[in-house]
Parts: sequence; C-alpha cells; structure tokens
Amino acid sequence: MDVPIEDEQGAKKPEIRIRFAISSDAPSIASVLHHSFVEYRSSYTPQAFAATVLTIDEIEARLRLNEGPVWAAFCEDAIIGTVSAVPKGELVYIRSMAVLPAARGLGVGALLLKQIESYALASGYKGLVLSTTPFLHRAIRFYKHFGFHRCDEGVYDLFGTPLFTMIKTLVEETTYA
Repeated sequence: MDVPIEDEQGAKKPEIRIRFAISSDAPSIASVLHHSFVEYRSSYTPQAFAATVLTIDEIEARLRLNEGPVWAAFCEDAIIGTVSAVPKGELVYIRSMAVLPAARGLGVGALLLKQIESYALASGYKGLVLSTTPFLHRAIRFYKHFGFHRCDEGVYDLFGTPLFTMIKTLVEETTYA
C-alpha cells in the first residue's frame, strides 16, 4: 500500500508504504518498538517494558510462528512504524503498535490501523481489540478517534503495570445502487 500524503497546506509529506514484515525486518522493528516506548520507560515496571519492547529474537519468533500478520510501515527504505494482529475468536487483537516519534503526525498509525481493519473485515472478524496503559495519553486519544472505546473486559495488569482494554466493532460498509 503506497500512500502519498499532503499536510493541511497541501505540501507533500513523505510517501508511506505498508507491507507484511519479513524476518530481515526484525532488527528495525525492534528498534522502532524501543524508540517508540523508551520515553515512557519509567512508567513501566522493568518486566512490562521488556514485554512491550521486544527483542530481535522475539520478533523473529513471532514471524516464524505465524501467530498472525505483522506489518511494517516504510518511509523510503526505513521502517518507521509497525503493528501486529492475532486472531482471538471473533476479534483481532492488536499488539506491538508503534510509530517512531519523528514520524508521528504523518498518518502512519492511521494507515497501520486501516491495514488491520481491512485484514479483519476481509477475514470475517467482528471487531478489533487492544490493551494499552493509562499513561499513553496520545495513543488513547488516537484509538478513540479511530472508533475504539474502553471496555471492562481483558487483562488489567502487565507485570505490575496497569492496563485496560479498548474495543472497536467492525461493520462492513454497505453500498446502495
């Protein structure tokens, strides 16, 4: 998916491409995860931070085990964002969503979520679900803007770091002739 983007003044922003991740992307994905969450490190327990910021080996294992699709967002030849999805019954669980701080505001997160939503709809899933921490304020606003709402179900703790669940019900668009 290649998407040319323009800002509010009509100036061209860099072209963002989304594709499935491959094993050789693992070092860049690990770097994106680290750089995206390191500013929040003090809000996580050490174990929760380690579970959030995966190692290269953990990413390679995730890709090899094919638990679900992993996407990478590119600007030119550099990975600037990533997300993965895991089928959970009628829902798709979104995990490891990250965009480099320097790339925030370019629409990368929206492109990644739209990619997951397209995947989920095409595969017949009924909704999207994710877990987040209460201190990721910008991400929470973004998820709400994208149609997610907080629900009482799910995991409340990641190794001592508080979590809550957000969900979005998917509805196929109907076209009328």
